[in-house]
Amino acid sequence: MSWLSSSQGVVLTAYHPSGKDQAVGNSHAKGGEEATSSRRYGQYTMNQESTTTKIMEKPPFDRSISQDSLDELSMEDYWIELENIKKSSENSQEDQEVVVVKEPDEGELEEEWLKEAGLSNLFGESAGDPQESMVFLSTLTRTQAAAVQKRVETVSQTLRKKNKQYQIPDVRDIFAQQRESKETAPGGTESQSLRTNENKYQGRDDEASNLVGEEKLIPPEETPAPETDINLEVSFAEQALNQKESSKEKIQKSKGDDATLPSFRLPKDKTGTTRIGDLAPQDMKKVCHLALIELTALYDVLGIELKQQKAVKIKTKDSGLFCVPLTVLLEQDQRKVPGMRIPLIFQKLISRIEEGGLETEGLLRIPGAAIRIKNLCQELEAKFYEGTFNWESVKQHDAASLLKLFIRELPQPLLSVEYLKAFQAVQNLPTKKQQLQALNLLVILLPDANRDTLKALLEFLQRVIDNKEKNKMTVMNVAMVMAPNLFMCHALGLKSSEQREFVMAAGTANTMHLLIKYQKLLWTIPKFIVNQVRKQNTENHKKDKRAMKKLLKKMAYDREKYEKQDKSTNDADVPQGVIRVQAPHLSKVSMAIQLTEELKASDVLARFLSQESGVAQTLKKGEVFLYEIGGNIGERCLDDDTYMKDLYQLNPNAEWVIKSKPL
Repeated sequence: MSWLSSSQGVVLTAYHPSGKDQAVGNSHAKGGEEATSSRRYGQYTMNQESTTTKIMEKPPFDRSISQDSLDELSMEDYWIELENIKKSSENSQEDQEVVVVKEPDEGELEEEWLKEAGLSNLFGESAGDPQESMVFLSTLTRTQAAAVQKRVETVSQTLRKKNKQYQIPDVRDIFAQQRESKETAPGGTESQSLRTNENKYQGRDDEASNLVGEEKLIPPEETPAPETDINLEVSFAEQALNQKESSKEKIQKSKGDDATLPSFRLPKDKTGTTRIGDLAPQDMKKVCHLALIELTALYDVLGIELKQQKAVKIKTKDSGLFCVPLTVLLEQDQRKVPGMRIPLIFQKLISRIEEGGLETEGLLRIPGAAIRIKNLCQELEAKFYEGTFNWESVKQHDAASLLKLFIRELPQPLLSVEYLKAFQAVQNLPTKKQQLQALNLLVILLPDANRDTLKALLEFLQRVIDNKEKNKMTVMNVAMVMAPNLFMCHALGLKSSEQREFVMAAGTANTMHLLIKYQKLLWTIPKFIVNQVRKQNTENHKKDKRAMKKLLKKMAYDREKYEKQDKSTNDADVPQGVIRVQAPHLSKVSMAIQLTEELKASDVLARFLSQESGVAQTLKKGEVFLYEIGGNIGERCLDDDTYMKDLYQLNPNAEWVIKSKPL
């Protein structure tokens, strides 16, 4: 069940130059009736209260101004794609049965949020032993702490109203202790370093300010934009709050040309960039908890309301290709290909499109014939897993239509039921930088199957765009065509004005553009979150060590002997300034390496691989990686440009191991 929802959800109406409005989505619920969705518009519905919801104030709508400032051809692609989707629904199979799930009250909503954030120990029957949560809370920033505190107080009030006798700790006391400990910390405070890092980026971030709304969509591609690093070292919510506090006079609508907006890039980090998939599962779980809290804190600071929605539970197929949940598809595929992370049918459709050549003009925009697509669907369902389907009969445009159909017909959206509305709400964030930051956190929060499939899709779309000179499909065109398939095929159950419908179309297309253009950045785990995980692990190690010492003392062991052994464990046989790298699967299984200012992870790998012989000599760069294991991290795969001395100083108790990545 979802907990996130924007209060600004709408039903999109396709506007055509002819003046006709084409409704897209499900019929609205009237009175006590429930809205259901047709097969081609998604098999789930997210209903909302019919009462008026609070939205951001916008200037009076002037269609002529808005349309003049948008790329007319690109917008036309958007409306044409919606019309194609509507036509395909006319050939759909029977509707699927839907069952409406009751929307939880506010207290239950916040309770669910705390559970998803890994803080269930703060309430309920388990609240008597909240030690693990206390360690977690001690690592939060001020904005993250405020987001947690707000929701704990709501749960506390709700439980008291229900006369539940659970003890709920007052998080204000916890955070007060946290602030006191930071104020007394030697060598400068966290807030001081936060301000220092923030000031380093402040000027460039201000340049990126771009209020999203009615007038601007995507900067023209012909004008190269200046590049600037996006700050991954400081909490996004903290950056927003600092900018809000120090530059209130600058928070106003930008009248400048979009072409002057900077193009963001990943900053160089001497301790290495951490990407999704680089961390061990136990650390990735902590990352997701922190990403959820950070996303909520960012939206809180910016005044964008995220509220739980009514979801619709549906009966799904337990086999087949279309209208089948991603998890079910992957279970089927993994029986044929162990370790498969992206549905085989999805991969095959992309391969078929690429076999026809990515230079084809209008690729993805020109649809296949609706009747032929329907017949191909039925034939694929019957023959795909048997291996008897004739792929030669599938034309390139048919394969593109089937790919988009596959995405639309997923029982739950590729962007997930939980976070679809949060993805849609990205357009309401004030600056381009903040939109990217929110998308970064949302990508981290997606279920593995959704995230992996989305990544494969975006990489394919980039390959299409790389051939834009011949296929005439720029990033704007591709964003316009794909946005309805990812964002707009799901009825939202809320009447809206023409202005909001138009802004929603432009906003989701803009978000699609950001997903494509910045996919490498979006699959990066921000350094400040990795550092918070390191801090959590350090605090947990200290807690475990204290418990062990207490146990040893009770058992009358020689405590001094234990401490001496523990202290010398990581220093054994390794001189100062030297690390020992293990490579259990290579012929050279161990090597002592002197740390220098310029030594990188790629240099360490090169030394080992240069000594390989025989079968092992065929190992190529990219097949094995250097890992940082233990100390203040569970396990982390290092990128080639990691400076080993800098990382060693950050995690001196780590072990260093060369191995391949798990499937």
